[in-house]
Amino acid sequence: MASKDRGRPNIVFILTDDQGVWAMGCAGNKEIRTPNLDRLAKTGVRFENFFCTSPVCSPARASLLTGRIPSQHGVHDWIREGNVGENAVEYLSGHLAYTEMLVKNGYICGISGKWHLGNSVKPQKSLTHWYVHQGGVGPYYNAPMVRDGKLINEPGYISDNITDDALAYLDERAKEDRPLYLSVHYTAPHSPWIGNHPRKIVNSYNDCSFISCPQEADHPWAGRKTKEVKKDIRGNLKGYFAAVTAMDMNVGRIIDKLEEMNLRKNTLICFLSDNGFSCGHHGFWGKGNGTFPLNMYENSIRVPAIMSQPGRIPQGVVCDELISGYDFMPSLLGYLNLENPEADKLPGRSFLPTLLGEKVQGREHIVVFDEYGPVRMIRTKEFKYIHRYPYGPHELYNLENDPDERVNLVNDAGKKEILTSLRAMLEDWFIQYVDPKLDGTHESVTGGGQRYLAGTSARGGPAFFSLTES
Repeated sequence: MASKDRGRPNIVFILTDDQGVWAMGCAGNKEIRTPNLDRLAKTGVRFENFFCTSPVCSPARASLLTGRIPSQHGVHDWIREGNVGENAVEYLSGHLAYTEMLVKNGYICGISGKWHLGNSVKPQKSLTHWYVHQGGVGPYYNAPMVRDGKLINEPGYISDNITDDALAYLDERAKEDRPLYLSVHYTAPHSPWIGNHPRKIVNSYNDCSFISCPQEADHPWAGRKTKEVKKDIRGNLKGYFAAVTAMDMNVGRIIDKLEEMNLRKNTLICFLSDNGFSCGHHGFWGKGNGTFPLNMYENSIRVPAIMSQPGRIPQGVVCDELISGYDFMPSLLGYLNLENPEADKLPGRSFLPTLLGEKVQGREHIVVFDEYGPVRMIRTKEFKYIHRYPYGPHELYNLENDPDERVNLVNDAGKKEILTSLRAMLEDWFIQYVDPKLDGTHESVTGGGQRYLAGTSARGGPAFFSLTES
């Protein structure tokens, strides 16, 4: 009956879409209701400083799956074209995913929910169970999905549908004497928010003050989403919070199911969001492409992250170490005691000792890096430097003195030495891992979406939508 070996556990990987790091009760938000995520955090480790590799969905998801940065796997923006139809594109073709390694080591793997890495009709990366969203966004009711290789519109509420499918998968796979892996990828809490969520949950936020989402004056770079939301700010806030709470209820269903099946102690549950989100913070709604130029604010790059397996992972721990999405794959494989044949090509370092509560002097690096097309970032505990190729504008923040990133020190003569040092570190790190054929600094990424393979594979055509097109 599935895996009963704690050293070779079943894995349930829950991934949300556009969830702000602030959008959990266990993260200190007293307004949003997430009792099941709070429950999960009490039985595991919650990471305060977990960073996505790119502050937009498809690149971040590709990095989690392959351990590669965007300038290695070539997904630099959200996949706008190539999801279904005659021109479907398999964006990660040729890039080894950890699910493929799991299958080679006896696991059976499936996905329920959002894929958004191209050619959604075709099962990929050794995921034999394949119930996925046709694209990446859409309505929560009558959502466009793929089941049994067919395009359908799914009746009901999609967060419930995804969970129903996941629970059915657990029931079916539990009959087999082999460990299972399941990705449960919710579209929540991605827009749309108004008229798309259970009315009872939406109405439960009628009296909410939403002080956790201050509506600041419009950011000078704010995009179209911010202007649309401001037509009904409270309605959108209620919808966003309801989307999170409805998703949380479904996470509870999964935890309950594992407990009922007596598999909870033999299952590693990983909970992450693909990227962060701002709901009015800094004067815009969105993530990295919520502004142009593209931004690297903390709310865009920090994500909720919880990992739990009672009996093996310490319970009720909050970790403030800097960890990145490119560290996830080596940590997961290390947790399972599996070797990665491509480890020397990848930037990630395992945070397994930290996850297991072992005393360590500190990991090899205490710096994280992000990229979104031609925008790159380096972040230490104290400073963050953002470089926009080729011309800027650039940014430098002292996060200890200015955690809200209000004072740009890039032109401060007194910070010239630290700026020079950070830029050198940034360039040295990226040059180690960038595939020159897929280098994001050479791509015209504006946040409007990716239409085809990047770099030389684009065959001279435009791989990304321009601002005027989007």
